[in-house]
Amino acid sequence: MRRIHCLNNISPLGTALLTEGYALSDTLEGADGALVRSASLHDVELPESLLAIARAGAGVNNIPLERCAEAGIVVFNTPGANANAVKELVICALLLGSRDIAGGIAWCRDNAGDENIAKAAEKAKKAFSGREIAGKKLGVIGLGAIGAEVANAAVGLGMDVYGYDPYVSVGAAWRISSAVHHVTNLDDVLRVCDYLTIHVPATDSTKGMIDARACSLMKDGAVFLNFSRDSLVDDEAMAAALSSGKVAVYVTDFANPAVMRMEHAVVLPHLGASTAEAEDNCAVMAVRELMDYLDNGTIANSVNYPACDLGPVPEGLRRVAVLHENVPNALARITNVFGDAGVNIENMANKSRGEAAYTLLDLDAGAAGWPDDAIERLAALEGVRRVRVVK
Repeated sequence: MRRIHCLNNISPLGTALLTEGYALSDTLEGADGALVRSASLHDVELPESLLAIARAGAGVNNIPLERCAEAGIVVFNTPGANANAVKELVICALLLGSRDIAGGIAWCRDNAGDENIAKAAEKAKKAFSGREIAGKKLGVIGLGAIGAEVANAAVGLGMDVYGYDPYVSVGAAWRISSAVHHVTNLDDVLRVCDYLTIHVPATDSTKGMIDARACSLMKDGAVFLNFSRDSLVDDEAMAAALSSGKVAVYVTDFANPAVMRMEHAVVLPHLGASTAEAEDNCAVMAVRELMDYLDNGTIANSVNYPACDLGPVPEGLRRVAVLHENVPNALARITNVFGDAGVNIENMANKSRGEAAYTLLDLDAGAAGWPDDAIERLAALEGVRRVRVVK
């Protein structure tokens, strides 16, 4: 029985997919897999039994990726599962940034007791007038699952869209409208666009990438949207840009003390993926990834190990998964263990990603039978992080 622990409430549409042979566990101790949304695992002791963690969402800054990799724990996320929800909110943010909708709503509430509010509103509305987004230039920084959807939607709204992503995948490129201008220099996007929206992962290299220099390159009166991660924007630089008028409006989904003090900032309480549909989609995708890994050794959408797929385990064969360091001769040492034991390798896949590597082997012991010590010898090899017999 494979035991799965949920560290947050996970949509029942996802957990209902757990088949016979799986059971939900009340504790992480002894669990084979974990499902998580926002709970932080950085200070959590991960049990030796834990084989995989699936994050029902895209961001994984709440998970100790390097520690998991070293322990042979595969971490999955669900890219694209919440893309539509975030896209819709970004389109809403474009309108919030171009029309002072929030100011107008606040005025109506402040004057709710005025018997002549209708007449007063006709005079007051001039203070909340804005501009239309049709025909304006939108810069999309990052063309992953969300960025691509935002770019396409903006094209449909009549915007002139410029997309920047030096690492755009072939799959993402196929999804992006041909009307989107592909720009290879971020500075060019910052200089020419009336609106800017950022959709890149939070890493050491992207932290604070929208800094004072980036703000200085923007068009006067630009509108900047951040529905990715708060750490991407230097709060001090953005506050100064708003104060000077360089940036007209900053719409962010990340409330913190600094942004709450900014003038002309429209702040939302992290609503990006907070829809019932997105939670269902993320849960379903996370559970399927987790089960496919536990049942077949398949890795898809992992953030700390390479993608690898041999399909379902063939009848009559035994599949072994080896998570190891990406070093020279590692594969030869792994295959030699089975060669020395007289075990035939029927099929194999070996993939690497940075310092991590993953090898799947379908084995047929034949007349020799299965050697009892082969797995122990494999696990004892230098650089091997975890070995498991999948099926």
